[in-house]
Amino acid sequence: QDARPSEVWGCRFRPGRAVGPFGRSSAFLNSPGDCGLPPDVPNAQPVLEGLSPFPVQHTVRYKCNEGFVKVPGKPDSALCQENNQWSEVKEFCNRSCNDPPRLLFASLEKTYSNQNYFPVGSTVDYQCRLGYRRERDLSTTLTCLDNLEWSKPAEFCKKRACPNPGELQNGNVKIETDLLFGSFISLSCNTGYKLIGASSIYCVVQENGVGWSDRLPLCQEISCPEPPKIENGMIKEESSIYVYRQTVTYECNRGFTLVGQHSIYCDAENEEGVWSGPAPECRGRHVPPKPPPEVQESTTVPSAQKPTKVIVPGAAYLISALFLLQGHFRTAADPLANDSSVAACPLSQGSPLGPQSSWPAPPYFVGDQKPFPDHSRFLC
Repeated sequence: QDARPSEVWGCRFRPGRAVGPFGRSSAFLNSPGDCGLPPDVPNAQPVLEGLSPFPVQHTVRYKCNEGFVKVPGKPDSALCQENNQWSEVKEFCNRSCNDPPRLLFASLEKTYSNQNYFPVGSTVDYQCRLGYRRERDLSTTLTCLDNLEWSKPAEFCKKRACPNPGELQNGNVKIETDLLFGSFISLSCNTGYKLIGASSIYCVVQENGVGWSDRLPLCQEISCPEPPKIENGMIKEESSIYVYRQTVTYECNRGFTLVGQHSIYCDAENEEGVWSGPAPECRGRHVPPKPPPEVQESTTVPSAQKPTKVIVPGAAYLISALFLLQGHFRTAADPLANDSSVAACPLSQGSPLGPQSSWPAPPYFVGDQKPFPDHSRFLC
């Protein structure tokens, strides 16, 4: 009846609970409705969560010590019963290998996918992953050894091989490593061709085997846009399409001079067709023939020391031809004219146009123009 602590056989206790030298509860001293501390279980510890006392119908769960795992199917908890006694808990923790290793070329059979208890001596089986084939003479089984380690796996699955991709017309196929599952090849076109399709393809899983992720691309010949037109000229031998390295040649109409490159060619830049340079120009123009102007006055001096004077009326005059005739320079309104009445000077005296005309030094070309004031004079 006394609530003060008492000593019996070397034990200190109070009503309802006794603590012995081993830290164990004494059931016969528990208060009614209290089971006391839960019993010990090998390789496990109760999860008390600070609870005390332990009333009837209370359940305590146990957790396996580090390095041990719960044996599937065995209970891991104790129940406080009506007689203030805990229900029996048998040993349920045991040593086990960790989860089986994950293999790049194989996966665990589905039977073991949810299992986490692998005692010494237990075995697991694997199956080849997609993209791999089985090596029949090698085992697919691993065993949990006495040191709680799994046996070393053999490479019992090998990569499957994709078929040879073949040749790429007007291009190149570069095999980076091999033709096995997971590998890839690079594809490119020769200069002057444009790649239409994938620049690389991979060996991937297809149905029950492996194959290439895409078809071989096409190498399409690069073409240029239509070449530029030029005024007063044309393109020789025009074409409906102009492909890489194809050349076009220009020529000018009669009476015009070509300035620049006579030919340009189709080149490639960033897989697009471009012309190698600008088109040339045709300078000058042909003037329809005109009748020679009327000569109002002319004086011919036989001596070479005296100039020959030709007075040409009119506000402007076009020098459309300059040519040699019987050792003389000659100017005329039309390149086909042979009329010597217009102007003529001996070859030895140079330009047919004297200083009064302010005409530039030779040479002169068909189509060169010079306005002349009224009554201009040609002086030798």
